[in-house]
Amino acid sequence: METRDDIWMYQDQTISDIDLIGFSVEATDGSIGKIDDATNEVGGSYIVVDTGPWIFGKHVLLPAGVVQRIDHEDKTVYVNRMKEEIKSSPEWDDERGGDESYRSEVGTYYSTRD
Repeated sequence: METRDDIWMYQDQTISDIDLIGFSVEATDGSIGKIDDATNEVGGSYIVVDTGPWIFGKHVLLPAGVVQRIDHEDKTVYVNRMKEEIKSSPEWDDERGGDESYRSEVGTYYSTRD
C-alpha cells in the first residue's frame, strides 16, 4: 500500500520527463478518458483526467503513484485502480487544485484503497 507521501510520486521516475497531456488513460477494467493536465512536482506529481461521457464530463485528479506504466507508442497511461474507484473519487476542483487540504483528501482516498 502506498503512503500518503509516496502516492504523489511516479513508481517509475523516468515518467516525470514525459509530457502526458492528451494520453489516454486505462484503469484495470477499461478506459476512463484522456489526460487534460499533468504536473511533475517532486513529491507532488499528478494527472488530471477528463472522463468525457464516461462520467458526464467529470475531471478527476489521480496521484502519480497510481500510474503503473506508460505505452509510449499507443500514448496510453495505465493506472492500478478500477473505474468504479476512480468514479467515486473526489472530483477535480480547479479552485482547490494546489490546496494542501484538497491534495491530502485525494491522497488519503487513494492510499487507503490497496
